[in-house]
Formats: sequence, C-alpha cells, structure tokens
Amino acid sequence: MDQLTAAGKSKMRIANSVFFFVSGFGYSSWASRIPSIKHQLNLNEAQLGVVLFAMPVGLMLTMPLTAKMIKYFSSRVMMLIGALAFSIVLCLPGFAAYMWQLIVVLFFIGSTRNILGLSMNSQAVGIQALYDKSIMVTFHGIWSLAGFGGAAVGYVMVLFNVAPSYHLLFVGVAMLVLSVIFYPSTYDYQPAETPNKSVFSMPDKHLLKFSLICFASMACENTLYDWSGVYFEKVVHATKSFAEAGFVVYMVTMTIGRFAGDRVVSAIGIKKVLTYSSALVLSGLLVSVFLPYTLTVYLGYAMIGMGVSCIVPLVFSMAGKSKTMNSSQALAAISTVGYLGFVIIPPIVGFIAQIANLQIAFFVVAAFAAMMIWMVRKIEDEPAVS
Repeated sequence: MDQLTAAGKSKMRIANSVFFFVSGFGYSSWASRIPSIKHQLNLNEAQLGVVLFAMPVGLMLTMPLTAKMIKYFSSRVMMLIGALAFSIVLCLPGFAAYMWQLIVVLFFIGSTRNILGLSMNSQAVGIQALYDKSIMVTFHGIWSLAGFGGAAVGYVMVLFNVAPSYHLLFVGVAMLVLSVIFYPSTYDYQPAETPNKSVFSMPDKHLLKFSLICFASMACENTLYDWSGVYFEKVVHATKSFAEAGFVVYMVTMTIGRFAGDRVVSAIGIKKVLTYSSALVLSGLLVSVFLPYTLTVYLGYAMIGMGVSCIVPLVFSMAGKSKTMNSSQALAAISTVGYLGFVIIPPIVGFIAQIANLQIAFFVVAAFAAMMIWMVRKIEDEPAVS
C-alpha cells in the first residue's frame, strides 16, 4: 500500500467513484419513472406501496448472504457482481405487464443494490485508508450527482414520451458497460477478518440519538425519491413533465448541498449544520403540504433536498468517534437502524395515502424531521472545524 503512487491511488478512487455513479444513476432512473409505471399498470397508492415494499424486502432478506459473500470474496469482485446484476435487472421494470411481475423485479433490484452498496462502501473504506484527508463524503456526493443526472435524463425521457421500457433498458446497458470498463482499476484488497457477529449490530445507548437522526433523515430522503412525482400529480395536479421537474429540483439541491457541506461545517460546526438542515427538511415538507402549488412545492423540494444532503454523512462522521464502540461497529449499527427508515417509511406513505391522502402522508413524514431537530439538540456541542 505504501508503494502506491498518487496516480495509482487516484485511478482507484476514480474507478470506485464510477460504481457509486452506477448505483446513484441507476436508482434515480428507476425512481424518475415511478409515476409512468404506476399509470402503465393502473396502480392505486396502496398497490404502489405494496410494489415499492418489494425492494426493501429483497434487500433485507439477502443482507445476511451478502455479508457472508463479502467475507469470503474480495470487495472488488462482489462489487462487480453487484453492479452487473443490478444493471441487468434495472432493464426490466418497464417491461412488467402485471403488478406481480413488477414486485418480482423490484425484489431483485433491492437484492442486487444491497450487494453493490455494501461492497462499494467496503471499497471506499479501503481507499480512504490510503489518504490522509477525508474523501468519503465525495463518494456520496458522486452518488447524488449521479442521482441528479438520472433524474434529469428521466425528465427528458418523459418530455419526449419515451416509454419506461426503452429508457431503463438503455440505462441498464450503459451502466453495465461502465462497470466492466472500470473494474480493472478498482482496489484489489481483502478486508481484514473480523469475529463472527450478528448480521444486525444494534447501537448502544450512546449512539441511539445518532441512529434516530439517521433513521428520520433517510425516511424523509427516500420518501421524496419514491413519491415526489406522484405528489405533484395527485396533490398539485401538475403534468408529468412538471412532476419530473420537481424530482430534478430535489436532486439538484441535494447534490449542491453535499458538495458544499464540508465548507459549511468548517465555518459553523457540525451541530449547527445538523440543526439548520433538520429545520430545512421540516420547513420544506410543511411548505409542500400547506401550499400545494407548483412553485411552492418546488421551493419545498429544494429545501428538503438541501436539508437531507449532509445529515447522514455528518452523523456517520460524529458516530465514528464513539468511545463505546469502534468506528466500524458504530457505523454498522447506525446504518442498520438508519436504512430501515430508508426502506420502510416510503411504502407506509402509500398506505397512509390510500386511507387518507398524500398531503396527510407527507405531514406524517414531517414529524420525522421534527424529531431530528429534537435529537440534534441532545448532541454535545462541537467547535467549528478549522
């Protein structure tokens, strides 16, 4: 490792960034076409909630297997397998003719995203160890940038009435090609052996506040991924193109926030950034609920995107300094709880929307943002980073 040149490190960093790009672009491409596929299959809100739940089920059921596979194979091999499998199944949602077919496809999208996500983050940890400065946030910034790109392409596809089947087929093939091209430059290392532990490592009392903040932020973040377009159509009564534009607004502001986050933290400190970010998420959701008009909901989405952009990376950064658990255990524990918010809350939004309406469902999600503000107040003050 010590003999690696700066150019060699940079090459591996770029290669791993490509896999973050594949994950972000592929996922947002699917998310950008949820309203189109909902119409294509004539799904109501509750049915869409059931369909969306297939993805987290696939992720959670395959997590133990993925953890064991990464233990026996190098993370770069598992990353390639995950990227190829994810790209292949990403081609299929637009071809689903029945609800059950879409459920099966999304189950495997969840499974393959799990393999790709765990392995590419393992690669990122290994590459981070080669650098004296922090680069982890940049990887997640690339994911957001890719998400914005996928949303923008989805918007163009809707404008030109391109069917989801052709759109997602093209994206899947393109992501597959990228994965094959950049795989040889990825970091070839075997993670250190660790004692056998339960797959789901839960946070201790000290880390519980970080876990709840992470859970709430991911709940708000993925609700916008899955429901932003449908909200525009059902509540704002906007056209498909305006609905897609709303998703783009959300992704653009999230991307800007992620790349600017480190500088803001250096100026005012982590706790203030978390406080202001949580307040932005809450305000954005309330604006969207109580002022359901095109421009005001765009503003609300922009506030939510800017708000959620830095919360999870900063919580990970703070939790990694835990004195009660080592950094790996702390991040794994928080991720376990946090990701539950990412995968469970959006499907629940569908059920609430079916019983009541989407405005009420979004108001319920706003309660998670309020919880974040309360939990951030319990975090000890930290000085601004110099």
